[in-house]
Amino acid sequence: METSSLKDLSLKNHFTDSIFYEIELTAKYCKMLGSQIFEKLNVDIPTEEFGILDTLLCNPGICQRDLAKIILRDRANTGKLLESLERKGLVKRELAIKNNRPVKIAQLTEEGIKKTVEITNIMRPHMEEVREKVAIKDLDKVTLLLKEFRDVLKEVLEIQI
Repeated sequence: METSSLKDLSLKNHFTDSIFYEIELTAKYCKMLGSQIFEKLNVDIPTEEFGILDTLLCNPGICQRDLAKIILRDRANTGKLLESLERKGLVKRELAIKNNRPVKIAQLTEEGIKKTVEITNIMRPHMEEVREKVAIKDLDKVTLLLKEFRDVLKEVLEIQI
């Protein structure tokens, strides 16, 4: 019985042959590449903090809770990362009122903007090296499909941030 049930399992039934696993592995490679680039180039902040800086650059005046949703971190972890960036003089947070509730608004300082642009410019050639190996139109398709897939996941996933 055991052998026949193994035969009934096609490769498509395995998690390791699924889109979920492929994305997970790809994300790990991306994270490793980012860490290697940051280490190689002597960038003095971790990739997680840079992700926050870049997110704040793209979303000025965002509240801490919305930032946590974008970077998929809990609020406590997001707060710790922001505290680290504040100590470095790259971010400032101010209390504001949103929907009649007090919230902390995170913004880049002038130094934070300068640092984010500097790191982006340092990283760009290394990212382009990877992009050159894949056709731009294919990368655009993959990016669009991943965004659509992520939107579907957001609909079915129960996230408490």
